[in-house]
Amino acid sequence: MSKNISYTEAFEELQQIVSDIEQGEISVDELSAKVKRAAELIAICKEKLTNTGEDVNKILKKLEEGEQHQNG
Repeated sequence: MSKNISYTEAFEELQQIVSDIEQGEISVDELSAKVKRAAELIAICKEKLTNTGEDVNKILKKLEEGEQHQNG
């Protein structure tokens, strides 16, 4: 799995795969590979969103701790 791509790149590639499938532009032979790639892209996006959420929560916690020390 190529985790070095950005969330935006993974999301855009995923959108293209969905669009190709919806338009019937993927042959039956390609479908399996595209579905596997889509699953990889979804995992990448999910991981990046989870990591970003954790980072934001850490920052917010530090900010709250800083406010408590100032008000304490």
